[in-house]
Formats: sequence, structure tokens, C-alpha cells
Amino acid sequence: MIKVIKEGLFTTIQDIGRFGYKNIGVPVSGAMDQTSAKLANLLLGNDESLAVLEMTLVGPTLEFMNDTYISITGADMNPSLNKQKVLQNKPLFVNKGDILYLSHSSNGMRSYLGVKGGFNSEKKLGSKSFYRGITKREKLIKNDKIKFAKVTSSPMKMNKSINDFKINRKNKINVFKGPEFDLLDSNSKDIIFNTDFTIGVNNRMGYNLVEPIENSISSIISSPVMPGTVQLTPSGRLIILCRDCQTSGGYPRVLQLDKSSMDSLSQKTIGETIKLKLV
Repeated sequence: MIKVIKEGLFTTIQDIGRFGYKNIGVPVSGAMDQTSAKLANLLLGNDESLAVLEMTLVGPTLEFMNDTYISITGADMNPSLNKQKVLQNKPLFVNKGDILYLSHSSNGMRSYLGVKGGFNSEKKLGSKSFYRGITKREKLIKNDKIKFAKVTSSPMKMNKSINDFKINRKNKINVFKGPEFDLLDSNSKDIIFNTDFTIGVNNRMGYNLVEPIENSISSIISSPVMPGTVQLTPSGRLIILCRDCQTSGGYPRVLQLDKSSMDSLSQKTIGETIKLKLV
């Protein structure tokens, strides 16, 4: 069991997502950076689909009530165990009573904590991913206790290189044409692919891009959207939908991010820039 001593800015339990319920308006959810979340499990010999902790910008302080192995991946929140710095991207044995400290991120936005055998938290609609209105909690708070499987056998060595899972810090974001892409005029298309867009307000629902483009497309009948859909608002601003996004919307869907670019975007913070590249 883990006890939350300090909750951090926004710490949740996430897995690969909640599928099969979009027809009743349930978002996919799941880890924002799927690659880092899967690595946290694979380092421990877990199935990559098991739930992990997702920590955003400022990490929590956690007390371990049982011996176990953990791993920390994704953004660097300068982790330390009993005030001694520890390395990321490798299995780490923790003893009962040990306290893990995670602070402000110095590289990226989201960090992931895996535990040997996975977390024994509630599963709703096929997933343990937190989402308001579905799970009891939207995020972890002080004094919460999280159960995990009591497995202390040493993790098996990974078959894949850890280099395959490094955070992509490049500003290039690969996109495909969306259903309404061809309704854009040529000038708008040129602007989209020749602008360094600044990351604005963002969360697990979506990333707003600051620089507007000229929008001559009318709103559409509410249509299906998914994580990675890029919507064009009437004001000309682009919104990139993320893991907790709605399941339908009335803004034109001009682009769609690929999976690796979704992971890359999830590690970017307000003020950073990205460039959209059509593939």
C-alpha cells in the first residue's frame, strides 16, 4: 500500500484507457504519454496495460507501507527516496516505510510511477483511469491510500532497449488530414504548416494553440472526435483534443495527430512551441 503524504499538483491513476463506451459519451482517458506509462510497467516485468500513477508538473510525496519494486519514467521530477536521489528508467527496490519525494519537473510535463504487479484500485467500465463522474476520485489527495499487488520478486530484464522509449522533446508534431481539412483555403493551409504555434492553456481534455489562423469554415453538425483530433474554432484558434476529451463536437476537424505525436505533445507546457507537419 502507498500513502499519499503530499498530493502534488495533479496526480491520478491511469492505464491504457477506457474503450467501448464512446457511444454513451464516455471519454477514452488513460495515460497522456502512453509510451512513458508502458515503459514504467515493462521495466518491472508487468503487462504494459497495468495502471500507473500519472504526475503533472509537481509530483507527490509518497510513503510505502510494504516492500516492493517501482519505476519512474517520463518527465524528470528529480525523484529521491528518503532524501537520496534515485535514477529514472530502471527498477528500484523500496522498503516498507520508505518515502519517495517528487518535486517540480525540470524536463517535460508528466512523470509516471509503476509498481511491481500493478495497482489494485477500482476498475470502472473496463479501466482504472481516473475521470470525474466515473471514478470516485478525479485526482489523488492527501492521506489517500493506494493498494498494490504484494509481489517482491526481482523484475525480469527488458527485451527492448530503453532508447525506444525516450521522451520526444522535438517541436515537430506529425498530423494527418482531418475530415474537414479540404474545406480550408490554400492560405489557411499554408499558415497552419508554416507557423510555430505556442502552447496555451492546456489540460487532459485539450491543448489550446495561441496563434489564430483565418477560418472560413462554418460549424459542422456535431460529429465524432477522438484524442488527437485538431479542431478549428470560429475565432480561428486550433484546439488539440487529448485523452479526456468529449466524444463529439461541432467544430471542423481539420487535422489528426498520430500516436507518437500525442505522447510528445503531452510533455509540453505553456509557452513552448510546436510545428505541425503533414504526413
